[in-house]
Formats: sequence, C-alpha cells, structure tokens
Amino acid sequence: MEEIKSALEIAMEKAAEIGGLTAEEKEKMKDQEKLTSLLAEFNKGEIDATELWKVLKEEGKPYLLGEAQLKLIDSLKLKDSQSEFQRKREGILAVETLKDEQNTPEVELNLDFLQSIQKRYDEEMKKAYNDFKLRVEKDPELRTRKIQQGDTVVIIQLPLEEAVEHLPEWKDFLLEHNRKYEQEFEKTIKKLRNVIKN
Repeated sequence: MEEIKSALEIAMEKAAEIGGLTAEEKEKMKDQEKLTSLLAEFNKGEIDATELWKVLKEEGKPYLLGEAQLKLIDSLKLKDSQSEFQRKREGILAVETLKDEQNTPEVELNLDFLQSIQKRYDEEMKKAYNDFKLRVEKDPELRTRKIQQGDTVVIIQLPLEEAVEHLPEWKDFLLEHNRKYEQEFEKTIKKLRNVIKN
C-alpha cells in the first residue's frame, strides 16, 4: 500500500519540481505543520486554551494567530456539545489576546450568537419531539407497525420513542429544522471569519 504523504511533503515535492522553496517558504510550511499538530492536540482535549496560548506566544509569529483562529472556527459545529463549544470558544479568545490589534468584543459577540443558535436549535427540537410524543401517546394506532412475515401480516407495538422516529412528519421536521439552523450557523461562522481576517 502506498504511504500517505503529509501536505508538507507534497508541497515540498512540488516546490522541488519547480525550482525549490526559499528559506522563508520552508519555515512557513514547517510552522503550518506545527500549527496543525498543535490544534489537533487541542481538539482532542490533550491541551487546553491556556497551553495553546503559551505555545503560540512562545512561537512569537503573528501570522499564525489568525490562521489558528480560522482553523478553530472551522471546527465549530452546530451539534457540538456545550462543553466542546466552550473549549473551542476559549481557544479562539485566548489566541485573540495575543494579537497586536485585538477585536475581542466583536469575536465574543459572534461566538455568543453561535451559542444562541445552538440553544434555539436544541430547544425547538425538544419541544417538537415532545409534541410528537404526545400525539403518539394519544393515538395508539401510531404506535403500531405492520410487518409481512411470509403470507401473514403481523402487527407489532412500537416503543413510544421508536414510534415518534418513524413518523414521516417527524422526519420532515428534522430535515427542515437541520437545514434552517445549519444555514444560520454557517452565516454566522462566515461573519466571524471576516472579523478574524480584518
């Protein structure tokens, strides 16, 4: 099986083909590799925001700060747990404090908005689920399923949760709900990326 090459190795090979990299380009590529490795440790929970801050401060390379934040922002997901989101938030804000020109209030505002989107997403989902559950509880027929076994049709009673999940209306709700909130979340991620870039 062919060995998988890192982005650095591939870039080095391409550069060698077109006449080699300058010392500065080589250093930037090594920095990118270090940053990727550092953020992997952070995302796995092996280091926290304070340790991330320390390493980036020691590196003393301002161009890595925005890059680190953008990668952390891109790792934010609508369905992240609260603790996961909070950890990434702390990382993004910790890096912001290292910049010469900080825009902490704007970064925090967008992060707060992302969290409020997550909260609304969860609350609406729970409310809808409970409404569907109530409907299934009131109509016992919604808890039955017909299963063909050979020549006979067997009617089985589904557990309440399973009955809700089989409802076409619930499936439609989930599709629309996810689409709507994913769009809103992505729009705010773009705004946050723009704040970091400026």
